[in-house]
Amino acid sequence: MSDTPALDETHFRPIDADTLFPAVRRTDPPRFLLLYGSLRQRSFSRFAAEESARILERFGAETRIYNPSGLPLPDDAPADHPKVAELRELVTWCDGMVWSSPERHGSMTGIMKAQIDWIPLSLGAVRPTQGKTLAVMQVSGGSQSFNAVGQLRILGRWMRCLTIPNQSSVPKAFQQFDEAGRMKPSPFYDRIVDVMEELVKFTLLTRDIREHLVDRYSERKEAGDKLIARVNSTGGS
Repeated sequence: MSDTPALDETHFRPIDADTLFPAVRRTDPPRFLLLYGSLRQRSFSRFAAEESARILERFGAETRIYNPSGLPLPDDAPADHPKVAELRELVTWCDGMVWSSPERHGSMTGIMKAQIDWIPLSLGAVRPTQGKTLAVMQVSGGSQSFNAVGQLRILGRWMRCLTIPNQSSVPKAFQQFDEAGRMKPSPFYDRIVDVMEELVKFTLLTRDIREHLVDRYSERKEAGDKLIARVNSTGGS
């Protein structure tokens, strides 16, 4: 249509199918960071994360579980605080994440949100979460609910993660884990296996091309405009 703004041909790129299906793929195990949202001694969100890590390892993955104990509130400490630095290093290390939160007062916990709030959208030229896969889970003390996983999905989108379609919600979590913190056989356990299986599949499908998947026309155009402005302001020097 004549009134449609013209594309900036400098930054517009046709989709390259060869880039979407690379001939050479990584062969190292996929790496996953698992976050949980409770500091209780019997933390069911931690138990769910630990069970997820066992399943991921059965699928051939490498896992790390971050302990949020000692993490300061966002903006209440410098970014080089040891617990913040540890979290950011793990987010950079991983290919995908699992977020496991209790539902408290109808939402995710502050502990869960604090961890996500400490993860920046960019670290210099690196965007540590962009294009990485994410699975969301929640545990509840009462009947089954999906409030926390819904909120985690919103955060996953904001952090530019590729959040997988499946998810897990475990009701009456105190009935689902034994004294050792292992999950009892049940349809809820089977669902967690489903979620981890899907997470590994999506990660293997996308980790080699994640930079290409989230390469955006608007951001290329904005970066180009800033470069031109900078060159003009310095007289081309």
